[in-house]
Amino acid sequence: MATLFRLFPPAPEAKTFLLNHKPTPLFSSRKPQTTASRKSHHGIQSSKFGSFLDLKPLSKPESLDFDLSWIDPADRHRCFDVIVIGTGPAGLRLAEQVSRYGVKVCCVDPSPLSMWPNNYGVWVDEFESLGLVDCLDKTWPMTCVYIDDDKTKYLDRPYARVGRKEFKTKLLENCASNGVRFHKAKVWKVKHEEFESSIVCDDGIELRASLVVDASGFASTFTEYDKPRNHGYQIAHGILAEVDYHPFDLDKMVLMDWRDSHLGNEPCLRANNSKLPTFLYAMPFDSNLVFLEETSLVSKPLLSYMEVKNRMVARLRHLGIRVKNVIEEEKCLIPMGGPLPRIPQSVMAIGGTSGVVHPSTGYMVARTMALAPILAGAIVECLGSTRMIRGRPLHHRVWNGLWPLERRCTREFYSFGMETLLKLDLKGTRRFFDAFFDLDPYYWQGFLSSRLSLGELLLLSFSLFRNASNPSRLDIVTKCPVPLARMVGNLALEAI
Repeated sequence: MATLFRLFPPAPEAKTFLLNHKPTPLFSSRKPQTTASRKSHHGIQSSKFGSFLDLKPLSKPESLDFDLSWIDPADRHRCFDVIVIGTGPAGLRLAEQVSRYGVKVCCVDPSPLSMWPNNYGVWVDEFESLGLVDCLDKTWPMTCVYIDDDKTKYLDRPYARVGRKEFKTKLLENCASNGVRFHKAKVWKVKHEEFESSIVCDDGIELRASLVVDASGFASTFTEYDKPRNHGYQIAHGILAEVDYHPFDLDKMVLMDWRDSHLGNEPCLRANNSKLPTFLYAMPFDSNLVFLEETSLVSKPLLSYMEVKNRMVARLRHLGIRVKNVIEEEKCLIPMGGPLPRIPQSVMAIGGTSGVVHPSTGYMVARTMALAPILAGAIVECLGSTRMIRGRPLHHRVWNGLWPLERRCTREFYSFGMETLLKLDLKGTRRFFDAFFDLDPYYWQGFLSSRLSLGELLLLSFSLFRNASNPSRLDIVTKCPVPLARMVGNLALEAI
């Protein structure tokens, strides 16, 4: 889903995944900004009916025009309290939060002012609670889920697309006002001593700090793991498209469309989709502008990217959608689940490399924005005015601030959800979400937003089993024992 944190390949995470400007109206109808005219290329680019693979995106990479405070290469005293590697949403949010308390922060990234390439979708209530509602550029009062051709769920929970320019500008403004320094370079190496760490950049500059935070994304080599990274994967292909027509209601965002009638004339695609299903995620901005994304919720091994695109072509053809222009193209690959990083270790992590991606859904933006102040609090306790806690005690406190026992246990439960979804075919997946979205909204909303306690997750499971259809119960009984045993074993290890 574009609700999810997207990268393909991993974007510098210093991405997401998230403070106090005048809010926009909650259900704003403001159209999203695009970097190319929607009318200037009519008749020049035009796809075959239902296809878009021959069209090139009109948008070009852009950068923000913003005056940052850069480090002086001639300054030989390059020592900070915290160095953040990466200037995606996770890195900037943490830098903004830590620097509020007078802690000296430096952000290092090869392109600190580049616009983030991915679309972020969030639940409006999550960004409201974070004071970030003014960073939303389009909202939908409701969402819908197409279970199949005969059944649709309507969810009374507003959804929104994040305005990337507004979002990044706000984080940069807060960082600048708090005195955060920036350095434009790629980090090559991180070195550690007893009470201090240092980074070596590709321009030869070396910076020192009491703590180095890795916010550089999934592909990072700076954060270490004790176990093999046996992730599931969410893969998707998305386009922001100008179209002649689309069938979606403008006041409803399509969270999931599990229908497969578009594959009726594609027996091979239909057979594969029955085993490893994909769904459509759609944001209709107006009658001729829509964001469309074909998504594999989770697969292991990874579903073929070409398979995903071919299914999307067939779906758009069936829906009667002819793409006139591709304004933006999005290729997404999100590792989900798998082990947490080694806790503790000398490098702290935030964002994709820290394990905060929701193992069952891929959501990360709002969750990372909510966790950054918690991690910042743990850092400030150690590196505040006294600056007495450094080295191993510092690393222990910050890692356990991000991943206390309760949060590690709930993550095991969400990972159990991922392992269960991996075992379901299309029919099983439909039955699962049919029952899931019939739960009390407190539970399904809390599950998607990673805010349920372990006890509440157990109550959700009992309620889901009680309300599920008999075939769905059979799926749970026959396909869940191994993931369940794994979860129980991991919970037992965490409790020791």
